[in-house]
Amino acid sequence: MIESVAFIGFGEAGQAFARPGARAFDRKTGDPASRAAKLSDYEASGVSGSDDAAEALAGAAVALSLVTADQALPAAQSCAAMLDPGALWLDLNSVAPGTKRAAAQAVEAAGGRYVDVAVMSPVLPARLGVPLLVAGPHAAAGADALSAIGFTNVSLAGPQVGDASAIKMIRSVMVKGIEALSAECILAARRAGVADAVLASLDASWKPQGWETRVDYNLDRMLAHGLRRAAEMEEVVKTLEELGVEPAMTRGTVVRQRAIGSLGLVPPEGLAAKLDAIEDGKGERAA
Repeated sequence: MIESVAFIGFGEAGQAFARPGARAFDRKTGDPASRAAKLSDYEASGVSGSDDAAEALAGAAVALSLVTADQALPAAQSCAAMLDPGALWLDLNSVAPGTKRAAAQAVEAAGGRYVDVAVMSPVLPARLGVPLLVAGPHAAAGADALSAIGFTNVSLAGPQVGDASAIKMIRSVMVKGIEALSAECILAARRAGVADAVLASLDASWKPQGWETRVDYNLDRMLAHGLRRAAEMEEVVKTLEELGVEPAMTRGTVVRQRAIGSLGLVPPEGLAAKLDAIEDGKGERAA
């Protein structure tokens, strides 16, 4: 049973995970323009609001860091000395593995125990059912603490700080990338007056398959036809520009297609073999 829990940062995630009786500090509390709203958030969530981080962390066995990404490292660095010896600093912020390792260094140097936690889906409506990945030397202790707080979907990701974050960040290349591509595609389709036809064509060509199969197929096509596809995508860039849609994602597609197509390799069988060939730049050359 964890008797004392502190929340550092109390936005959407903090409120979704709120534990009645816990203490919380959000830097917006110090802003006269937002103080009343933040105090209302504390009251509605059943937590005890603090005027500073030191007050929130005093005697806490577990601290959940739920700040904005740009504040994840500063929060760890500024709060490290306020932690009780052996207290767990659970860093649930979506930041790069290197940022988490820097935060861990600050916390560990001050006598705390740092845990890399990745939140793997939106916090609402799942709340304490949100899937969490936990990593680092204190991952087991962190997982136990999270379960004691009430989280129900906690998994160990690896022994090193950054293992959980790496999964989260790299997965976002696809998840957030698809979102951005979807926006670029449908905005252009709407302006061209062909949105329904484009969506119907995507439905007809999008096969249900696992991601390993999908990525293997995509790399196969890029190795074999990347240069031709890059040239085609240059024309897509022109199309979007003519429609007044900034082709930010599509320009990146040109670069990636050309880079892989320029290797001039015959696609080997299997995803692992393709990845090795791309990483090494070696393999059977296309005629």
